[in-house]
Amino acid sequence: MHRVWAGLIAGALTLSVAACGSALTAPESAGDVNANHGAEIGIAMPTKRQTRWTADSANMVEQFTAMRYKTDVQFADDNVKKQITQIQAMIDKGVELLVVVAVDGASLNQVLAGAARKHIPVIAYDHLILGTKDVDYYATFDNVRVGVQQGQLLARRLRLPGAAGPFTLELIAGSLIDNNSKVFFDGAMSVLKPSIDSGKLVVRSGQTGFKKVSTENWDGVIAAKRMNEILKKYYTSENLDAVLSPNDSIAGEVIKTLDKNGYGTSAKPMPLITGQDAELTSVKSIIAGRQTGTIYKDTRELAKATVQMSNAILTGTTPIVNDTTTYDNGVKIVPTYLLAPISVDRTNYRTLLVDGGYYRQADLN
Repeated sequence: MHRVWAGLIAGALTLSVAACGSALTAPESAGDVNANHGAEIGIAMPTKRQTRWTADSANMVEQFTAMRYKTDVQFADDNVKKQITQIQAMIDKGVELLVVVAVDGASLNQVLAGAARKHIPVIAYDHLILGTKDVDYYATFDNVRVGVQQGQLLARRLRLPGAAGPFTLELIAGSLIDNNSKVFFDGAMSVLKPSIDSGKLVVRSGQTGFKKVSTENWDGVIAAKRMNEILKKYYTSENLDAVLSPNDSIAGEVIKTLDKNGYGTSAKPMPLITGQDAELTSVKSIIAGRQTGTIYKDTRELAKATVQMSNAILTGTTPIVNDTTTYDNGVKIVPTYLLAPISVDRTNYRTLLVDGGYYRQADLN
């Protein structure tokens, strides 16, 4: 049975990869290392507020440690200046490689120029670092596909474009200074905008531009406050049918606000709501029928790809990449290892997340 599930998961990954137009090559095994290297690797993370970043860093630390590398992990509390200070401190102490999840992808030019002067390689992790030649590699998921899958989830559940409609929709995007936010949003809108233009989807607030719907620091409380204002002003006599939420932490806070405004009853059903990252709380919410779905990005695999990239660099070999044309940071095309995201809802969470070993069933009870 486990082999059957493994085959199903592999099939889902293959289909998803085919859809995003890239063929994944498995990274080298964890055993192919210079076990006595002993280099220290600096890992700059954006925040502990979103559980995926603590999980990602833990996954990398575990794998680096197994390879006998040392690590220095710092969290910037979504503060650009603090992250720059942390990266500079890592450079000054002599780390031999940097893995960076940028708080602001366009603000690290000067500090990374300092890393380059000391011949410290830089891997951008999940957030593309912009406007600098001093980033060597990028490890990420197909983030356009993430947004497309979010839009497809809403369109599928609303039976668009065939359903009569109209349906009401409100839009939320991530941080304005995070390059990924616009990519997610544009991917989703490539699916939803035709129905908005035709009148099948109605955004009663009129807030459809990326800048207007963005959320400072990916802060769910800020997004929920904006949603509350929209509900009070535009939905006093009509129910909201769907919410495009960019990630799970924002979806969770928005659901709390919807609860406070009387949603989740037979008279006011909970709107369809998207997410991203397959966070434990949100998966439970999906099982309970509150959040509609999430985008599963197996961050264990992203951490593995990044660790293998790092090991290749530090042992004098060439890292595996599978995209050398797409990711233009404004100065250079950054060689990239690209992984495929998968849409998860109540119909497939057990196959992908439990049988795939991401969560135990006991975690979800």
